[in-house]
Amino acid sequence: MQYLKMLPYQVREAIKNNTPVALPLGVIEYHAEHLPLGTDCFTCIEAIRRVEERHPELVVLPPFYYGCASLAVASPESKGTVHVDGAHIIPVAEDIFRGLLRVGFRNIHAFIAHQTEEFTQGMPTDLTFRFAGRHVIFEWLEKETGEGWWGTEKFASYYSGSNNPFAWIQVHPIRCGENGKKVKGDHAGRTETSEVMKMYPELVELDRIDGSLWFAREGKNATAEFGDFALECAALDIEELLFKTGEAK
Repeated sequence: MQYLKMLPYQVREAIKNNTPVALPLGVIEYHAEHLPLGTDCFTCIEAIRRVEERHPELVVLPPFYYGCASLAVASPESKGTVHVDGAHIIPVAEDIFRGLLRVGFRNIHAFIAHQTEEFTQGMPTDLTFRFAGRHVIFEWLEKETGEGWWGTEKFASYYSGSNNPFAWIQVHPIRCGENGKKVKGDHAGRTETSEVMKMYPELVELDRIDGSLWFAREGKNATAEFGDFALECAALDIEELLFKTGEAK
């Protein structure tokens, strides 16, 4: 259920049912010469779209494109990367999360397909949204419950997981479970090239892979079939996380 197309009564039903809310996070980044700048965005959006297709009740927010791409792969000149500093994104992310809490949502999940190889420690874009989410939750709890909220009897079940407000807002890589382990992550290599071939074959130009970029060489071995599998693994991980079901076949 696309949030922009929802009517107010549908919003109220989603709040009542504690329906998961998904926020696709992306960046605008150079993906070698053969792939589009929106590769990470497209991958994240498609994985969530597949989950929504199987669970129409899923609330899907408009994507956030302007993340911290970083300039680790290439300089932006003539290549297209648009990097937004995390310090500037944090206030925006806070306002997004604060707004969603005010609407009434308490089951918010942001997903990202960019720089997830060090996700445990965090990378710029996911860290900005993680920080924003935590800050807004603390702010909300102190405003609504007062200082010392955690020490009240109301939160005596905190460690059992039955009353954990930090579950209200979470950030995940799109391959966030066992299914994703079946797919090797890369940047403009076989996996990402295959994914774009499945989604937008007209945007992939394999003849532009000349071997000069080490990270893109395996893109020559991409297939739409593998792209479908990789995207489905991501979708099944998200589905398992949000709805407790799903396994790659």
